[in-house]
Amino acid sequence: MKEAIVLYPAPAIGHIISTVELGKLLLTHRPSLSIHILITNQANDAGPTTAYIASVSAADPSIAFHFFPATTLPPDFSTTSPNHEILAFELLRLNNPNVHRTLTSISTDHVVHGLVVDFFCAAAVTVARELNIPCYSFFTSGACFLNFFLYLPTLHDNFAISVKDFDAPIDVPGTPPIQPSDVLKPLQDRYDDAFKGFLDSSLKMQTSAGIIVNTFEKLEPRVIGAIRDGECVPGRPTPPLYCIGPLISSRGGDDGRSPESLTWLDSQPRGSVVFLCFGSMGEFSVEQLKEIATGLERSGQRFLWVVRSPTKDKNQKAATSEVPDLDLGSLLPEGFLERTKDRGLVVKKWAPQVAVLSHPSVGGFVTHCGWNSVLEAVCAGVPMLAWPLYAEQGHTRVVLVQETKIALPVDKSEDGWVSSEEVEKRVRELMESEEGKMVRERVLVMKEEAKAALSPGGSSWSALAGLVDSWKRE
Repeated sequence: MKEAIVLYPAPAIGHIISTVELGKLLLTHRPSLSIHILITNQANDAGPTTAYIASVSAADPSIAFHFFPATTLPPDFSTTSPNHEILAFELLRLNNPNVHRTLTSISTDHVVHGLVVDFFCAAAVTVARELNIPCYSFFTSGACFLNFFLYLPTLHDNFAISVKDFDAPIDVPGTPPIQPSDVLKPLQDRYDDAFKGFLDSSLKMQTSAGIIVNTFEKLEPRVIGAIRDGECVPGRPTPPLYCIGPLISSRGGDDGRSPESLTWLDSQPRGSVVFLCFGSMGEFSVEQLKEIATGLERSGQRFLWVVRSPTKDKNQKAATSEVPDLDLGSLLPEGFLERTKDRGLVVKKWAPQVAVLSHPSVGGFVTHCGWNSVLEAVCAGVPMLAWPLYAEQGHTRVVLVQETKIALPVDKSEDGWVSSEEVEKRVRELMESEEGKMVRERVLVMKEEAKAALSPGGSSWSALAGLVDSWKRE
């Protein structure tokens, strides 16, 4: 019978892209494998996925997608949690019968070496156990959040208060202390239903056959060492850790639109452009957009800026539904586009991020610290300004700025507001200052380390080879 690996990502585009890249990488080590990817509907709109999945299906017949029937929450479902993650956990739990049915079907003519689940999909661990299929966890974020995630049950047991009530930075093995306000929002309140979902996911991950992480040894050496040494799961065994990154997509979610941004970059001086992009879900209020525009204009730097339609809620940083397009002229300060047309380009919603970061004209990246974006910047050797908005991005910023030193921070007020003065100052600092130069040199070194990790005999190549070889011994 054919050999198979089944991958089960959260249905958001960033998670699916990382999972597809994992599947492709597995095929380079074991071409005889067939890769099966389970796709559920989204709890909320986290970016379109249809065009991307279709392009992968057309390009690689060894990767098969299995689409589950649309699942909805039962009418009697209710939660007091303000965090949309609880909806994702619940919808994915309700898909367990679909997972069981699909795994059973695949197993009729395949030897299934493992089910690899996203941490949002941890409910499927019980299904794999019922079918006697080894279950692995795939962590699409960095080790700089994995340590906190694994340490969560210990924090929960050792402290009777919620993270939001801590009056000092929190010490977690392997990373610098993190401010309570930087912790992933659903993890700040121990009584939140979403917290309980993450806690359960952490405990299930600790029982997995192994944890596959989209990172590489030289990028996060201290925290990887802490996890491997068992410091994040005290008193219990830590599953084997496989650091197999950086996994990035050359398409980066390309939906076929004309890359106006690349044509514009062709006419700009080398290393002169600051690229601002905040992921598939990052969004700002109109007021904050105007503030960014004012800071960019005053900085005097060349820029390429991807703007999403604004949120009406100043405190909302992540899109949970599609917002209609608005005219850029009405969003930005009057006359801004005309005044900056010779040194700046503003595009709506999308740009081919991997291609943009790899363009020789780009010299800096203002990012929300989404892990895919961070790895793309590292692989392109582009220094960053770290402006986290939601999810685990606050954890990532701490390590990028304080430990890896491949980013400079963007300082925010307590309510998340960033002034035009701060934008101006930090953009200039990244592009012109001695500190910016040091960050640039550091990220260029890390670019070479990323290449080395993925090369035959490199740390990530060897980690994946070890995982694949373990299936041969079964």
